[in-house]
Amino acid sequence: MDEDRPLFAQIAEQIENDIIDGTLAEDSQVPSTNEFAAFHRINPATAAKGVNVLVDDGVLYKRRGIGMFVSPGARATLVARRRERFENEYLKPIIAEAAKLGISRSELSTMIETETAQ
Repeated sequence: MDEDRPLFAQIAEQIENDIIDGTLAEDSQVPSTNEFAAFHRINPATAAKGVNVLVDDGVLYKRRGIGMFVSPGARATLVARRRERFENEYLKPIIAEAAKLGISRSELSTMIETETAQ
């Protein structure tokens, strides 16, 4: 767990990652808040807050008396959000910094190719 971020946010991100990488498929059941709480040794209310963030976002849905499930289309939604966040938080700042340093598009592309080839 990352001590710099709230535990509930880390639980939500863990579930998101499991959906994105296919560990949790659409309409599959998500571990219960008690399971998350026991695994991470946290308060069940904290785990529930992380799950409920995803319910509020439409990534998970509740089946009364059964549990939480991955919403249809959740993976595509999460990938789109993450791609947008990647562009805004990483790509645009890299391009801006490269421009400040006089690094051309082709030089930047070569740098990326070199790094990914390793």
